[in-house]
Amino acid sequence: MDDKQRIQKFIPIMNEISPTFCMAKWHHTTIYLQTGETHSCYHPAPHAIPLDELKDNPSALHNTSQKKSERAEMLDGKKPSGCNYCWNIEAMGDDFISDRKERNASIFTEQRFEDIKAAPLANVNPQYIEVSFGNECNFKCGYCHPKHSSSYYKEIKDFGPYDMVKNHRNDINWFTTYEEETNPYVEAWWKWWPEVSKTLTILRITGGEPLLQQSTWRLLDDLEVNPLPNLEININSNFGVKPVLIRRLTQKINSLVAQGKIKDFKLFTSVDTWGKPAEYSRTGLDLAIWEENLNTYLTETNLPVTFMITFNILTVTTFQKLLEKILEWRAKYNGTNQNKWQRIRFDTPFLKEPLQYDMNILPKDEFMPYMQSHLQFIKDNLNDKDRTKFSELEYEKFLRVVKYMETTFYSLEKLVEGQRDFFNWFNEYDRRRGTDFLEVFPEMENFFNCCRII
Repeated sequence: MDDKQRIQKFIPIMNEISPTFCMAKWHHTTIYLQTGETHSCYHPAPHAIPLDELKDNPSALHNTSQKKSERAEMLDGKKPSGCNYCWNIEAMGDDFISDRKERNASIFTEQRFEDIKAAPLANVNPQYIEVSFGNECNFKCGYCHPKHSSSYYKEIKDFGPYDMVKNHRNDINWFTTYEEETNPYVEAWWKWWPEVSKTLTILRITGGEPLLQQSTWRLLDDLEVNPLPNLEININSNFGVKPVLIRRLTQKINSLVAQGKIKDFKLFTSVDTWGKPAEYSRTGLDLAIWEENLNTYLTETNLPVTFMITFNILTVTTFQKLLEKILEWRAKYNGTNQNKWQRIRFDTPFLKEPLQYDMNILPKDEFMPYMQSHLQFIKDNLNDKDRTKFSELEYEKFLRVVKYMETTFYSLEKLVEGQRDFFNWFNEYDRRRGTDFLEVFPEMENFFNCCRII
């Protein structure tokens, strides 16, 4: 049974509860402790965790009143508006696999399913937690936010918000970020940890940059003393940190895995393209250091790495550069045993906000050929039986990105807004960061200049 068949098998099972049921709303959570926010996956916008709900219930880091309300909507067959990413994918047809369907299949166990049916609105200790201990980060990726990057926060303090655009101004006066050492949400986390760790199966640590945060190392040290042999640890790292931190991580993880103190470990890193376009998109990225760290991790461990490719407007013309590198890395690091799992993995979710990074503000006639070319490159190098090639599921996931761009048409008003913001944003971005958009993306010169005069 391939991945698509496995996922489709669970659709009628989940429909027993409702046609809009998503187990992630119960058993997945992302918690941003630096701002006191949460959501159950990265598609809905995060919402605030009320501090008063934490007083007697640290599980309210996940089980907020808002999330319980959204669960109730799903039980009634309604579609919470924050989940529109998946509703839009599913509206394209039954053959398109949304993240809702994929996660239902991956999370499902009879026990979890029966527990939800028995007490659908009770507090839940989730199966999967993604937690950010702080916003300390050495990168300031353009579509990120000062809430998640201390470097970005400093830029806004130095230069002010991007007040020349309507979208993604990056104002910082409307939220509070807590210092890791005195954060009441971090305090609630450590109160909840002994209880939630009993049933947790995957803990994913994100950032900021988690390798720069002391709570990450505290947790890894704690696992040495208090093993959790049923727990899988994941870390999102930008791989742009000093190589000594990657070596420290590999030593720590090798020890935990070898001694059975954790079940498994996976590392995720973000990259959207390659070469100068990649460094332009992610200010602070040095690809020489990044690739050195990738090599250290893959040669000093026997574990996989997954690239989180956020497909956006700057990826449209340059994606094949990264696809070629993925094939290069697969040939280098997968070894000769074709029966072993894939070590070089990637996913291609597409970005919708901010609007100036949305690929759908591009003229279709000029830029869809790039998308078709990338898709054809994957197809030309597709072989499910060869780990140095692409898989059918990877092809289908990128196909949905292509179809989304091909079939999404904005109103004239929204196009004008997005294209005006595109020029104003990157013009100011270049001024602040000492970069040159047209030097890096000469193939977008006509579009850039058209946006200039809107």
